[in-house]
Parts: sequence; C-alpha cells; structure tokens
Amino acid sequence: MTPATPLDTLLSAADRALRSLFASREPSRPLPAAADGPPVDDAPEDRALAGRLMRVNHAGEIAAQALYHGQALVARDAATRDWLLEAAREEADHLAWCEQRLGELESRPSLLNPLWYAGSFAIGAAAAAVSDRVSLGFVAETERQVESHLTDHLERLPANDTRSRAILEAMRADEVRHGARALREGGIELPAPVRAVMRRVSRVMTRTAYWI
Repeated sequence: MTPATPLDTLLSAADRALRSLFASREPSRPLPAAADGPPVDDAPEDRALAGRLMRVNHAGEIAAQALYHGQALVARDAATRDWLLEAAREEADHLAWCEQRLGELESRPSLLNPLWYAGSFAIGAAAAAVSDRVSLGFVAETERQVESHLTDHLERLPANDTRSRAILEAMRADEVRHGARALREGGIELPAPVRAVMRRVSRVMTRTAYWI
C-alpha cells in the first residue's frame, strides 16, 4: 500500500472535521434507551433542563472528536495513531446518541460547535507534539474529568428522564474504558498545573454550551 502523503493526511483530517460537525450520524451501536423512558418528557421545565444538559454533552463529544483527531494527526507511533482513531470512532456513537436525544427533547446543538472543534483540535495536536506518552496521558486525564462531569449531569437530570440517563451511563462507561486504555498504552500522569488548566477550560466550555 502506498504511504499517505502529507496532503492525504491533511485532507483526511479535514474530512473528519466536516463529518464531525455537519454530517448526519448513524451510530454503530443502538441508542442506550431505558424501556420505560418516554421519548419526550411531559414537563416543559424538565425537558428544557435535560435539553441544555444534553447540549453540553453533545458539545463535549464534538470536542472529544477534535481532541482525538488532532492527537492522531501528530502521533509519532502508528499503533498510537490507530488506537486514537479507533477511540474516536467509538465515541462518535456518543455524538449520534446525544444528537438524537436533543431532537427528542426539541432542543438543539451548541451554536459554537465549530469553535469547540477548532480549539480542541489545536489542543490535541499540541499535546501530541510533545510526545505520544504525553498525548496518551492527556487522554487519560480528559476522560477522568469527563467521567466526573457525566456523574454531575446524572445527578442533575430530571428523575423521570431515564432515556438521557441511559445514554450518559453508557457514555461514562466508555470514557472510563478509554482512560484506562490510554494509561495501559503508556500515558503519563500530567502535572497538577496542567490538570488545573484543563478543568478551567472545560468549565468555560460547559457553561457556555449550556446556553449557546
């Protein structure tokens, strides 16, 4: 097989970005739906809250796609690159699930998704430019913070929204698995100041996506 040229690599990266932001998605796994969960909650205030929370999660999955894509673009080791893209494909299910649930809740994605993608892609590429071990450590820390964020959302969801709850629980299980895999692949523990900056950036994104 002919090796990919730099132009091929850049075109593939652009294609992944456009698909993440604008393509209709069909998940490879079915929607994790609780049998007794209504597609749309009856109470308008519950539906509005769930819609805002799922918009935040949808924006987070846009950012996750971008992080993995940016890291894969710069990864030195082919096996690391392949695993990053594999994880991105698995997490594309999260994006599709959140998108479907937003429609059921009569809500919408964040208007700033292109910004979340561009910024996260740059951060992922920067982490990978340091080394593959730093890049994998970045994955592990990101997934650790996402796990905490999803746990918070599970506590905030309306009690009767079992459909959104099932989606977030499935997402959380995947995030835990990806974080553990990144450490097994050689990811290092990031310095405390870096972890703190990551948390602050995440808070800015989640608070903004909640409304915009």
